[in-house]
Amino acid sequence: MTSRDDTSAEDRLISRFFVPLASHPGALALSDDAAFLKPPPGCDLVLKTDAIVGGVHFFPDDAAHTVASKALRVNLSDLAAKGAVPHGYLMTLLLPGWPDRAWLEQFAEGLACDQAEFGLRLLGGDISSTPGPLAISIAAFGLIEHGALIRRAGAKPGDSVFVSGTIGDSAGGLSVLKGEAGAAGHQELIARYRIPSPRLELGRSLRAVASAALDESIAYAKARESFGAPIASRQAIQWMLADMATELDAARLLVYRAARLKDSGTRFSREASMAKLFASEAAVRIANEAVQIHGGYGFIKDYPVEKFYRDVKLCTIGEGTSEIQRLVIARQLLKS
Repeated sequence: MTSRDDTSAEDRLISRFFVPLASHPGALALSDDAAFLKPPPGCDLVLKTDAIVGGVHFFPDDAAHTVASKALRVNLSDLAAKGAVPHGYLMTLLLPGWPDRAWLEQFAEGLACDQAEFGLRLLGGDISSTPGPLAISIAAFGLIEHGALIRRAGAKPGDSVFVSGTIGDSAGGLSVLKGEAGAAGHQELIARYRIPSPRLELGRSLRAVASAALDESIAYAKARESFGAPIASRQAIQWMLADMATELDAARLLVYRAARLKDSGTRFSREASMAKLFASEAAVRIANEAVQIHGGYGFIKDYPVEKFYRDVKLCTIGEGTSEIQRLVIARQLLKS
């Protein structure tokens, strides 16, 4: 982060509030004019930049930590849409007049909490004064397995479109804050407007697909007969069902652990990656076993397991590939 008007005073602000956020080696402790970033082998960098302006994207009296979270998360949401895992970011902070230290402290705390939650670090940026409103511009960097970027142009006629949140919540929260709707019962909408929620984890949905595949397999194994007896009586089928149920419960517990840590305000990026990694790969294995149990019927549309098998594979690619999740987990293990 470079200085402009009052070098010593600005350097003190940077050292006090932002150097603690810049623990990545490439940030050089914010002591240089630039940073460097080397992606892990086999990974591509995904780049995204967005800005928010006071009076346009947030209210001037919004709490500083919510402004910080919004500035960061609007970028993380787009990284999530590309299937990337957050890694680092650059930030330009334009402050009206001389900065208020109490505001900056809350702002830095908001960034620190989101860095811990989403597993990324500040790499550099700039601070300057402005005669206009407060503005924050962030350029975020994500990691994705080489060639796995999810592009808009990749969509084809007949593809399914999935929405992972409720459309219109943020606009509804804005309407409430502008007095166009009563505030009673709308605190959740206000929270959605002030602090977006990047959809970086889909473990719960993965578990649901795996559960449906297991349920269908149990029902089919009981109904399908071979050599005068249900195939559910065959030891090989029983072993497959037992493995499917065991993996499903393990995935469920990993997702619950990550959710509990998030609810308690504890850092959970490693546990979330573990849940996503295991749940997505377990779901693929369970769907594969479901097709195997159904035999030739597992490939025809008369039975739903063929759709489970096609749908669930995307879960190892979208919102952070399995390889990226392993990198996140390893990075957290090596830091501890």
